Amino acid sequence: MPAIKYKVNLSDDEKLQLENLLSKGKSAARSQTRARILLKAAAGLQDKDIIQSLDVSASMVAKVRQRCVEEGPEAALKDRQRPGKMAKLTDKQAAHIIAIACSDAPRGHEHWTLRLLADKVVALSYASSFSYEAVRQLLKKHTETLAETGMVYSRSECGICSGYGRRG
Repeated sequence: MPAIKYKVNLSDDEKLQLENLLSKGKSAARSQTRARILLKAAAGLQDKDIIQSLDVSASMVAKVRQRCVEEGPEAALKDRQRPGKMAKLTDKQAAHIIAIACSDAPRGHEHWTLRLLADKVVALSYASSFSYEAVRQLLKKHTETLAETGMVYSRSECGICSGYGRRG
């Protein structure tokens, strides 16, 4: 049998916390699975036995063991923070687009559409491409600002419309 690279040693308090987490049943399934892995690893079971009894992958068992040894049992129960995607617009640029949406519509249009605003973002060189859906999400985030300026109307009144003529 190969030697276990990361040996999990849990104190009685840590074992009790993990058992309480499992008995309540209110936590995420991933956290519960990781807690079971930690308890079995602390009991001295080999990886192959843990994999077979919990029906998990070898990499999951190895990663949970490693995180428990290096960062502690609490860190092993949770996912690591993910970086996410960078925003295309800065806060200042977003505020400028909201201000444009609150201004008068361009010549030949009754009101600003999401597609017109997306084209304006590209025309101002804020981004090389910008979708009307991204404009909708931006405006949705700032509905309070738009409501204060009178841009958010009831369904029967005129407001910002998507490119298909529907309200955004």
